[in-house]
Amino acid sequence: MNLVTLDFETYYAQDFSLSKITTEEYIRDRRFEVIGLGLKHGPNSTEWAQGDKQVKELLGSVDFAKTGVIAHNTAFDGAILSWRYGVKPKAWFDTMCMGRALHGTEHSVSLKAMSERYGIGAKGNEVIMAKGKRLVDFTTQEIRDYARYCINDVELTYELFSQMVRTFPRQELKLIDLTLRMFIEPFLDLDTGLLEQHLEDVKDRKDKLLLDANITDKKDLMSNAKFATLLEELGVSPPRKISPTTGKETYAFAKSDEAFKELQEHEDDRVQSLVAARLGNKSTLEETRTQRFIAISKRGLLPVPIRYYAAHTGRWGGQDKINLQNLPSRGANGKKLKNSIIAPEGHSVIDADSSQIEARVLAWLAGQNDLTEAFARGEDVYIKMAAQIYGCAEEEVTGAQRFIGKTTILGAGYGMGAEKFGMQLKTFGHEVSPNEAKRIINIYRDANWRISQLWREAHHAVKQLAQGVSGRFGVSNMVSYCAEQSGIKLPSELYIYYEDLSGYQNSQGVEYTYKVRRGRKKLYGGKVVENVCQGIARCIIGEQMLRIAKKYPVVLTVHDSIACCVPDEQVDEAQRYVEGCMRWTPDWAEGLPINCESGKAKSYGECE
Repeated sequence: MNLVTLDFETYYAQDFSLSKITTEEYIRDRRFEVIGLGLKHGPNSTEWAQGDKQVKELLGSVDFAKTGVIAHNTAFDGAILSWRYGVKPKAWFDTMCMGRALHGTEHSVSLKAMSERYGIGAKGNEVIMAKGKRLVDFTTQEIRDYARYCINDVELTYELFSQMVRTFPRQELKLIDLTLRMFIEPFLDLDTGLLEQHLEDVKDRKDKLLLDANITDKKDLMSNAKFATLLEELGVSPPRKISPTTGKETYAFAKSDEAFKELQEHEDDRVQSLVAARLGNKSTLEETRTQRFIAISKRGLLPVPIRYYAAHTGRWGGQDKINLQNLPSRGANGKKLKNSIIAPEGHSVIDADSSQIEARVLAWLAGQNDLTEAFARGEDVYIKMAAQIYGCAEEEVTGAQRFIGKTTILGAGYGMGAEKFGMQLKTFGHEVSPNEAKRIINIYRDANWRISQLWREAHHAVKQLAQGVSGRFGVSNMVSYCAEQSGIKLPSELYIYYEDLSGYQNSQGVEYTYKVRRGRKKLYGGKVVENVCQGIARCIIGEQMLRIAKKYPVVLTVHDSIACCVPDEQVDEAQRYVEGCMRWTPDWAEGLPINCESGKAKSYGECE
């Protein structure tokens, strides 16, 4: 495969830049203009083309059907190639994505920062003088300077790729390509009519909510007690925390409280409305996101903005201000945004979700064979857990008891204590006494003693890493930690990093922390196990995604699910194929029982 490295320079201004609007909006805007393009064939010298005519001629010199494209932030340059020039290369590569995967998500992966890290040269700053200038506004000398700036960026990008690709896992390169295609080569459409009706409904519901609650002044919402009552009336248990000042339980209603932040993205837009009103915001997340969807629908197909290696554990994340990773599925207004995402004419969406994958990975990794085998047999492990908690036969377990069993299986697997477990249940509307919460946690730990043992092994690994010692833990010692890399190696050959890991003595023993951009984070056995399970689950989903993509275009991934688009006449056959891929286990995960659920429909939301 041939390779070209390239970089576009485009018009930007104070009110028209990627700091103001999304990538999709910027490139599709009528104000968009290409100033020039730097393009490098293989290791040859970089060429410069300025203006649309020269750019088209330069692009015409490349056989893209046999060529891979390298760029830094390929979502941007690739979208210009695809949407403005109709270019569809053999593969997409991205040095920014590679940088996040190789060096962790806590470091800047800008071209400037990466060039300094690798010691390959300095990035120029001529782009600053281009602000507000159309191509016709540049003097001859200015355009020459700008061309040199662009050529330097291309050379830096090429050198970065040449160095990183030596150790970068080939399978991960394929996942970068697949992720970028969701955005650069959009397949899904949007139902504008449904979105416009939804926006009207959301606004009406917000106004009615505030009117019914007799809220005429923001001060009415600043009473914690009144705000808690309003949440409870909507079926939401007010989030709570332990006050660092008094040591007593209080409402977690501060802007900085994570549980309160989550309410801004609650599935029920009425809850969003209350939180927005308390914070003084004019619009809810549901409103602004719906408005963005409507605007996109009028410009073209839906480019799916999924961020490769967004999380510490390697998982994908949302970006471009619409975050498809957390679209609501329930709530008063249901899943209208999901329903608005539709397949093109003559096609259907298949969405497959990996069942309880983290809980399955945890049981398998710990060697908790009874739980692993229950998963493999297709038994309801939530009912089995509830039966142990309540000392009854499995057929006698009630719906409420099963919910407690489910919360226990999904929540207690990473070392959660009784106090936090009780608060989590309370958030879900199931209040238990402190003694009952402690009893349930103890039953879980006794029944799943190998999982408890895994936490201890992982905590020992933390201690070893902090002391500069490498080692292994988990079933068959499959998880390796490397002191040289300051992290844990995943099956993908990439790492979960714990930079500057160190311990300090406190009243309860030695506490370990590692460095992040905004301070330090605590690290302990249960947290390591959580990170590793999520990382392994991501590796599995990634391999399954590549298998699906061999036959059908993957158009979206959300957490542990994969969606693809298929011709209507192939939908039944395709669904069987997708389910087969989602039940496939990699060779390195022998004995791990994996299962899935899938749906098919004309819209993404109706697949569930």
